[in-house]
Amino acid sequence: MEAARTVKDVSPHDFVKHYSAHLKRSGKMELPHWTDIVKTAKFKELAPYDADWYYIRAASMARKIYLRQGLGVGGFKKIYGGRKRNGNRPPHFCKSSGSIARHILQQLQAMNIVDVDPKGGRIITSSGRRDLDQVAGRIVVAAQV
Repeated sequence: MEAARTVKDVSPHDFVKHYSAHLKRSGKMELPHWTDIVKTAKFKELAPYDADWYYIRAASMARKIYLRQGLGVGGFKKIYGGRKRNGNRPPHFCKSSGSIARHILQQLQAMNIVDVDPKGGRIITSSGRRDLDQVAGRIVVAAQV
């Protein structure tokens, strides 16, 4: 009998890919009307090319909350931030969009995957933990076949 697999046991890239497909299939997450035109940060020049970028970001954020409880909008702005090019001046770090992080956290909260932590930030719920672990288990089973 093999032990159950968790999110920590699978590759982050594979997990985010499979969980974003799971979120898209479930139909519980509704895309905002601005997903095709919005930039993900002020240091970006263009909107994402991938049409499913919103689901990928939501899956990535759910995984991050699973691994590290108590992350909030400010933490995600820092995580998804990057290098702002300033022309001939030196580049500097710049945070990403807080509106996108806030909207995704609200969607995950409506789906009962995350909940508000009384100490600040968000925590994963028991049903959210079960959901993420099931997807991780399916990845392990698919890899063994």
